[in-house]
Amino acid sequence: MAFGPASQLGVALFEDTPPVEMVPGCSEEEAEAVIRAVYRQILGNAYVMESERALVPESKFKRGELSVREFVRAVAKSDLYRSRFFETCPRYRYTELNFKHFLGRAPDGLEEMRAHSTILDNEGFEADIDSYIDSDEYQNAYGENIVPYYRGYKTQPGQNMVGFTHMFALLRGASSSDLKGSIAGKTPVLNKYVIQETPLPVIPPSGGSAGNGWSFQESPLASRTRLGAGAGEDGKVYRVEVTGYSSPGRVNKVSKFRRSNKVYFVPYNQLSQEYQRIHQQGGVIASITPVG
Repeated sequence: MAFGPASQLGVALFEDTPPVEMVPGCSEEEAEAVIRAVYRQILGNAYVMESERALVPESKFKRGELSVREFVRAVAKSDLYRSRFFETCPRYRYTELNFKHFLGRAPDGLEEMRAHSTILDNEGFEADIDSYIDSDEYQNAYGENIVPYYRGYKTQPGQNMVGFTHMFALLRGASSSDLKGSIAGKTPVLNKYVIQETPLPVIPPSGGSAGNGWSFQESPLASRTRLGAGAGEDGKVYRVEVTGYSSPGRVNKVSKFRRSNKVYFVPYNQLSQEYQRIHQQGGVIASITPVG
């Protein structure tokens, strides 16, 4: 069972659940579990009626004619996915959800969004779906037989701080649905924040103590402005709360963070640098919120 940041931020279920993988010789019940996991991930935790299921691809998958990746492709290109997330959503909402559903993360900047917009304009919906599933990133993360899962909420070397905060804006807890349970509905969540590469507050779940709430609160305020030394060119300052765990690469695994939490006030233009420093020292970010 996950404690600390995972439970505080409503992602404990993702931390406690290992990736779902199709293995040779699995039973029909195990194959059904993989199918359910694909629907849950690709359709954003939305309910699927029996009449909406991709029965022909399911049958081929059970017979071993399709890998997990090819079954993911079939669900992604289905009329169900197209009607829920392409035909009825603004383009930027559709694209940010594609990153979440297929690559398990938020889009990493405006250029990635533009690249997929260009594919849509020049080659169409199915080619855009293929561009995610045929990517090196998909292959390296999931291969042929692992169901895609959410990865972008984890602090890790080389990850952009902006993308880390954006993932929490897309991932609103384990019980939310991208179809009906999202606070944003069909409105793009990131849009201008991706364009401007602006980090967003990471707000702990609602519902009281850590781990009791599963849906996230919306931040009541955007980043406030504080004038004065160190405020950065945009005048934005963020409160970064860090929980200390074992330090990476150390034999005794003793963190330099003696207290359970540390808090830093970081100017906007130093966020990425501070993010990397915290990770290198064995800290795990629990929350990022704007301050006045």
